[in-house]
Amino acid sequence: MSESDREIRLLPVNVLTGFLGSGKTTLLGRMLASPAFAETAVLINEFGEVGLDHHLIEQVDEGVLLLRSGCICCTIRSDLQDSLRDLYSRRARGQIPQFKRLVIETTGLADPVPIVSTLLSDPVICNHFRLGNIICTVDAVNGAGQLDRQPESVKQAAIADRLVVTKVDLAARGRIAALRARLKRLNPAAVLSEADNAAIDPELLLAQDLHDPAHKAAEVARWLEAEASELPDPRRSRRGAGNEQAHDHSAHDRPADVNRHDADISAFALTFDRPLDWTAFGIWLSMLLQAHGEDVLRVKGLLNVVDVATPVVVHAVQHLIHPPLHLPRWPSADRRSRLVFIARGLSRESVERSLNAFNRLGDRLHEPV
Repeated sequence: MSESDREIRLLPVNVLTGFLGSGKTTLLGRMLASPAFAETAVLINEFGEVGLDHHLIEQVDEGVLLLRSGCICCTIRSDLQDSLRDLYSRRARGQIPQFKRLVIETTGLADPVPIVSTLLSDPVICNHFRLGNIICTVDAVNGAGQLDRQPESVKQAAIADRLVVTKVDLAARGRIAALRARLKRLNPAAVLSEADNAAIDPELLLAQDLHDPAHKAAEVARWLEAEASELPDPRRSRRGAGNEQAHDHSAHDRPADVNRHDADISAFALTFDRPLDWTAFGIWLSMLLQAHGEDVLRVKGLLNVVDVATPVVVHAVQHLIHPPLHLPRWPSADRRSRLVFIARGLSRESVERSLNAFNRLGDRLHEPV
């Protein structure tokens, strides 16, 4: 079975996160109202003895399950595994409708990473489900303060694929614009939307993801373009091991990443002109995440690999590395390898220096004997 065939067979799982009161359930109800997502099962995690949010989903049926008495990312993580297995088993036996997608709504205090870990590491679950987009709601009225005070809120926004600013009808446009700018600096590759109007697209939020064969090329092009637009001059610097002298000079010449950070979290990109050795890169990424996984919130990359004609997509969340994806073609004429990092307390220079060292080792493997 090809990689694409396997991805088509697996049921996508969207993780809907966001801080307390940020409008997750309201957004979920709107998305599920779309006929295109009628065949969606929902897992709602509520923190507390009495769950209420599932009653706010207009069509409560056997496809909506409630996980409660704990937070999905920690105390009831095993319940998540059991629920996913049970949901699939009941689907296979015809006891519930043949849902084609699953949405997990987390508590407002949840760390989405353990949920992603469950989806990527449990062998039974991996055989039936795959990760879709991580969607994060941010309250236009209180979001900035929550980002200031609540590390959970920062992490939820930093690892999201889609950011949705909610309650925009209650906030001044200047406040909304400042929040949007801050979110864009924190996570430049995420698609940023507002939830106040009919223009919000459930297809964009739920379906167009990096692992969907029909959309992954466009998705990669989108986040590469978004990242490039954040750089003053995407052709400048970040030359990597293939042009180390140029890299060293540009490192002195380029300005610091002012305004591209949130507290101690920063987003930065590295670019390499020459193809990278896959083995050397894989060892480097594994060692980076082993040593600093708690602080590497997200890595996305499009790699030009030695002796591989088409680009390879890499994707990691903290300690978790997704299986690499092969695109059928390059999204543009640009054949450079590009990596986007969202990291806490790690400098671009230190990450670039260590990867350059491994790239030099990789280059030696391809030198004539």
